[in-house]
Amino acid sequence: MEQRDSLATLPNLISLSRLGLAAAFVFLKRTDERLAIVAAAALTDILDGYFARLRGSVTKWGALIFTAVCALLFDGVLATWQYAVLISRDFMTAVGFLTARAIPWLRPVEFKSRRAGKIVTVLQFTALVMLYLSPDRVDAALACVAVASAYAIADYTFALWRARA
Repeated sequence: MEQRDSLATLPNLISLSRLGLAAAFVFLKRTDERLAIVAAAALTDILDGYFARLRGSVTKWGALIFTAVCALLFDGVLATWQYAVLISRDFMTAVGFLTARAIPWLRPVEFKSRRAGKIVTVLQFTALVMLYLSPDRVDAALACVAVASAYAIADYTFALWRARA
C-alpha cells in the first residue's frame, strides 16, 4: 500500500525542486541554460520516483513540463498544436482527477502513476530536448508523444474504471 508523504521527505523535496527549475526556465532564454534545466528536471523526476518507490510512497509535486511548454508557446517557439500535443495527457489526467472527485462512487479510487504515464513523461522531456538540439525531428517526437498520450489517457481511464469497484 502506498503512503502519502509529508512535504518534508526526500522524494518530495527533490520533486519540489522542479518548481524552482520551472521558474528558472521561464526567465532564462539561452538554449544551453534551458537544456540544462530540462536535464536537471528529468534527473529529479527519476530520483524522486526512485526514492518514493523505496519508501513505498508517492510524490505529487513538480511542474516543469507544463511551465516549460507554456513558456515556449508564449516565446513563439512552439505552435499551438505542438503545445496541445505536449500537454494533452496532463490536461486529460487533471480532467479525469476532477471528474473522479466529483462523482461520489469514484471518490475512493486512488490515482496512481502508471507505466504509460511515465513513458509520456520521458517522451515529453525528449521532445523538449529535440526542440533545441534537432528541430527538424520535433514533429516526429511530437507524433510519439501524441500516440503515447492517447494510450496513457485510455490506460488511466480503464484503470480508474476497474478500480471503482
